[in-house]
Amino acid sequence: MDFLQPPGWVRPRGYSNGVAAKGRTICVGGMIGWDGQEQFHCDDIAGQTRQALQNIVEVLAEGGAKPEHIVRMTWYVIDKKEYVAAYKEIGAAYRDVIGKHFPAMAAVQVAGLIEDRARVEIEVTAIVPDESLDTK
Repeated sequence: MDFLQPPGWVRPRGYSNGVAAKGRTICVGGMIGWDGQEQFHCDDIAGQTRQALQNIVEVLAEGGAKPEHIVRMTWYVIDKKEYVAAYKEIGAAYRDVIGKHFPAMAAVQVAGLIEDRARVEIEVTAIVPDESLDTK
């Protein structure tokens, strides 16, 4: 995996400008802050972010992937101000679940999500290098 940083550009914090990778692609649909039984355990964006990220890690594991194989993330939030106000807590949750791996990312404020209690939805693309593939 190569992180793409054009010369002279300011290094981004918490994400990468681009990522080049080769291997098997795993796409994870939008994960929200409920558990595998579709139950919410909190209503704040930081707590829901933590759960959504844990859900992503569990789905990736089913495909033989780990968080460090993520090359792209798209975050959909319903309230930009709530998201920005929770940066510290969201960052801590991210590092706890994903680690210090920062793929290409985008965050978008949306009018709403399908599940009314959801505060955030995150989708990812991971690329598992051929030598890392598990032969389940």
